[in-house]
Amino acid sequence: MNAILLSAIWGVLMMFSGVFIKSKTTPKYLAVAGILLLFIANALELNVFNTGSLHFNIDTKEMLNINSFNLTFIAVVLACTLLFFLLNGRDVEKVGEHVGEYFALIFFVICGVCLAATYNTLLLLFLGIEIMSIPLYILTGSDKRNLKSNEASLKYFLMGAFSTGIMLMGIAFIYGGNPNGSFFINNIQMGEGSMPVMIAVGLVFMIIALSFKVSAAPFHFWTPDVYDGAPTVFTSFMSTIVKVAGFFAFVRLFENSFGKVQSQWQNLIVFITVLTLLIGNITAVFQQSVKRMLAYSSIAQAGFMMLAVFALNDRAKEGLLLYSAAYSIATIGVFAVLIKMNDYTIEGFNGLGKTHSLLALCTTVFLLSLTGIPLTAGFQSKFFMLMAAAENTGKFWLVIVAVIFAAISAYYYFKVIQAMYFKEPGVEVIDDKEITGSFKIMLAIAAILIIAIGIYPELVVGWMYH
Repeated sequence: MNAILLSAIWGVLMMFSGVFIKSKTTPKYLAVAGILLLFIANALELNVFNTGSLHFNIDTKEMLNINSFNLTFIAVVLACTLLFFLLNGRDVEKVGEHVGEYFALIFFVICGVCLAATYNTLLLLFLGIEIMSIPLYILTGSDKRNLKSNEASLKYFLMGAFSTGIMLMGIAFIYGGNPNGSFFINNIQMGEGSMPVMIAVGLVFMIIALSFKVSAAPFHFWTPDVYDGAPTVFTSFMSTIVKVAGFFAFVRLFENSFGKVQSQWQNLIVFITVLTLLIGNITAVFQQSVKRMLAYSSIAQAGFMMLAVFALNDRAKEGLLLYSAAYSIATIGVFAVLIKMNDYTIEGFNGLGKTHSLLALCTTVFLLSLTGIPLTAGFQSKFFMLMAAAENTGKFWLVIVAVIFAAISAYYYFKVIQAMYFKEPGVEVIDDKEITGSFKIMLAIAAILIIAIGIYPELVVGWMYH
């Protein structure tokens, strides 16, 4: 609750900073202060909840449902956003003249993320998804001088509007077919037996709409063009924070409303999961642009996160939290290095290990984590997801398929590592003036976090229970 209110208020404050503050650097410091305030307020709320010194009313009549799981997720999102600000704050300044407004839009996105994490009614789910999405349409087209950015913004807006229409149709069908006549997700909860036709149609519409939002196949086709055309600094944000929030909303809806009839929709989720893993990984293999490769790998990572929707058990919840942290930190780190480069192709990374050893080392850690190599956070998150899927009897073959595609992903991630360490450097593609001491420190901290969470996942999961 604290994070929802404060993020909206701070977003308005950042808007006014854009009007009254002419300096392009001051909004970044205001944004860092704001996200720290949000994190502290959320941590205090989580601590109060876990110690039991304050009772939260989580009756179904309440519009929001506050518990340790969603508060922990919000803490992960805020921590990753803080890392994003510290690594890429200077890059946001270079996008255009309206720096304060860019940060304001990001805070409004965070408000939508917090709503999507705590909603208890389909109306707030819709509001949360839209508050997340609408600012991103603007941020995607913020580089007005770039035709690719304008095109990406238009595509994103059209696809987003289309998926929103499908979501509203799904909500209408679920409301119409629900004998309780309620938008509250706990009142929709289906018992044993077959679903009414209207609710079944609404459920399919909701799967399609949420799959659009998280870029799961076959509803992924907007993702590569939008991620490639958007300013790289905002691609980093939308491919991490916004994506994992979409999955959290996905899991929350299906666990609370349709968990007891899981067998009736699980095969559809299996189809989407396998197709997402297939398209994301196979297409990423053939990419020469690292930015576009990361866009397709983001689709592949969505396939792994779909396992949480498939399983819907406690292990899946823990895995989703770990995956949110591991994937976000690693992807933000890789994009932070990519932003500093003039050449986004794999050849642009040639010899980076010799010219900028720290950047190459940190990038290697991030890519190893995205692959799922042991002793990294990515390995732990994938392991938790696979364990969650394995506990769901009858579909063990899905675990084997996911492992095979994880092995395939090593090919395109290791191509970048090979270029950094086993090829001779070509034309200098990084301006040394852009690599400040603070940037190196934050990049090293991100790499250390990846290793620390990989060795001790309780750093993230433990907040749910302590």
